[in-house]
Amino acid sequence: MPSPSPSPAPPLAAAGSAPSGHSGPSAAPAVKQPPAADRVYTHVKQGVLDRRYEGGTLLTEGELAEAVGVSRTPVREALLRLEVEGLIRLYPKKGALVLPVSSQEIADVVETRMLVEQHAVRKVVPASPTLIARLEELLDRQKEQAAAGDLAGAAVTDRCFHAEIVRSGGNEILSRLYDQLRDRQLRMGVAIMHSHPDRIAKTLTEHAAILDALRTGDAEAAAGIVHQHVDWFSHLARGEVR
Repeated sequence: MPSPSPSPAPPLAAAGSAPSGHSGPSAAPAVKQPPAADRVYTHVKQGVLDRRYEGGTLLTEGELAEAVGVSRTPVREALLRLEVEGLIRLYPKKGALVLPVSSQEIADVVETRMLVEQHAVRKVVPASPTLIARLEELLDRQKEQAAAGDLAGAAVTDRCFHAEIVRSGGNEILSRLYDQLRDRQLRMGVAIMHSHPDRIAKTLTEHAAILDALRTGDAEAAAGIVHQHVDWFSHLARGEVR
């Protein structure tokens, strides 16, 4: 009896397709974007802090909507938040004016920094090995940023150096108060580094001196260097340059 002819082989599935009767691999979930108003808020705020939008710049809703790819409604919401934070001033039917850093604002920030930072640097003595290592890391990073001409990055690291000392003081209320100065400090820091590019070298020297005083456990020396370091901004507020 002749052998039955073999059944035809099933057709090969197209490359990448799932076998019949089985669901294919699930697609990776799409990354969810932040709400439109949050995207506009972040775009404008970062632009103000890194001086892409300098003081005196007039921003219009239409330009911002196009830049971020949203409608005008979330732009209005974001601008209202930024006005509350004191970064812009809204003018109906005209737009939003980026507010320049005033001498009074600099003076107020300097006074607050002086009180908080001098107290904190005394309190962290004797400094823990963890704090010393972290400050060494931040100082090295700031040196690299300065050498590369990354003034915005150097301003962020400058702020982190001082914030690390304040946090290590162990007073949560003072830490939160200091954190409220973050945006103002960053904006001033970037502006000052651009207008006084020679200041970065002095900043690095003073940071190294603060670190040395903490290594040796000399609280009063550390506080004195912090005073000298921060006081430079008050001279700037009065129109003086050292």
